[in-house]
Amino acid sequence: MPHLRLLVIDDHVLFREGLARLFQTERDFELIGQCGTVREGLEILSRSEIDVVLLDYDLEDEAGTRFLSAAQAAGFRGKFLMLTAGMNELQCALAWKLGISGIILKHSSPARLLHAIRTVAEGGIWNDQKTPGEGTHTRDARASSELTPRERQVLRGILEGLSNKEIAHNIGTSLSSVKAILQRLFDKTGVRTRGQLVRVAVERSLETVPRG
Repeated sequence: MPHLRLLVIDDHVLFREGLARLFQTERDFELIGQCGTVREGLEILSRSEIDVVLLDYDLEDEAGTRFLSAAQAAGFRGKFLMLTAGMNELQCALAWKLGISGIILKHSSPARLLHAIRTVAEGGIWNDQKTPGEGTHTRDARASSELTPRERQVLRGILEGLSNKEIAHNIGTSLSSVKAILQRLFDKTGVRTRGQLVRVAVERSLETVPRG
């Protein structure tokens, strides 16, 4: 029987250990690794073949969404299943936009979790938190065409929760340049804050570009 190779990223050790014991009871599951940070998760991905990543949305010092883009940039083509105690509409929309295959609540029954993992592994969608527009991948071509490639790069960094300094480092430009680009994004979208910019980006599905 083919194994589903799993990676669990959650900052609660007892929760991870509980999942490990659960997966041991399933003949078609193989837990390749478990960890509590994005960095550790990427290290495991770099040396192991993974089919499904079970990813906590709220890690101790960072949002789990940072892992999504970093893993995809590293070439990961498996599935992401978000584990959460609860996400708001904007958080859900961001996670779907960044390529997850499902969201499951942490208080779900073991049987439901196992079913969710198998569903996303087979290419299905799982959603325990219904929000408007979840799982859709349409694009507003007119809105995205208004942004330059550099503006899309900065916007992508903002969607990933990066600071201006981190964005500048990732795209190879100065901090002052990022601040200027951010102001242009504010002007183009008619907002005043980063939070408002994120909401507009999600609502309009503004196209972004991967790190080059």
